[in-house]
Amino acid sequence: MYIKRNDAGDIEQVSRVMTSECREPLASDSPELATFLNAAARQENDELRQSDLEFVRVLEDVIEVLMNKGVISFTDLPDAARDKLMARQSLRRRVNDVGLMDDSDSDTI
Repeated sequence: MYIKRNDAGDIEQVSRVMTSECREPLASDSPELATFLNAAARQENDELRQSDLEFVRVLEDVIEVLMNKGVISFTDLPDAARDKLMARQSLRRRVNDVGLMDDSDSDTI
């Protein structure tokens, strides 16, 4: 493995082959490399988790639009989906009632 370090000496980039930026060799079993790769994986997982949370809200809005337009009805959804939507709607109402969400998050299905 080849790495590039920042000014503080921390790994900031990794490559399997030597490149113009990654010129310093480092053993693939290096603890320093493992730490860097684990941190990068955690960051990507956190970003994916945040994206999932945001996308859930998009899906809620899409379902609401489809129901309002009469394209689907609530009873068309599988039982598990109805249960999850009702639970989220109830939770959103409770959180809204104590003022923990701003008005943009207060829409319900």
